[in-house]
Amino acid sequence: MMTRPEWMAALARATADEIAAELAAMPPLPAHRTIRGPEIGLTMLRGRAGGDGAAFNLGEATITRCSVTIAGGTLGHCWRLGRDRRAAELAAVLDACLQQPDWHEVLLNAVVTPLHRRQQAAAALTARRAAATEVRFATLATMR
Repeated sequence: MMTRPEWMAALARATADEIAAELAAMPPLPAHRTIRGPEIGLTMLRGRAGGDGAAFNLGEATITRCSVTIAGGTLGHCWRLGRDRRAAELAAVLDACLQQPDWHEVLLNAVVTPLHRRQQAAAALTARRAAATEVRFATLATMR
């Protein structure tokens, strides 16, 4: 069972076209009212030297946020990197719908799980490509 932080992460990483493609075979989502956004802004990225040193400002990143409500007053939210307003709004609507028992299983199985699986496959491919470039210094020392 996928938790809310997990489905929100999968939706925040997906593009608007990816979300729309998964929704194409679904019945229409309920009407929603925008509470905030979608609006674009900046956030400060923080880092730590060595992972445990003193925190420092690494730089800024563009983010888009959106909050919506559907019938019954359920709120849906999305915060995502980048400037994709449409994706932020779709993700916020899906977040609100996923909190409803009538929509939860259907949307989780038809939309969120396929997005999540594709994202995991892409991350695994990136990890395999990075591992292929690994240099083993112990091996270099014995080659002399």
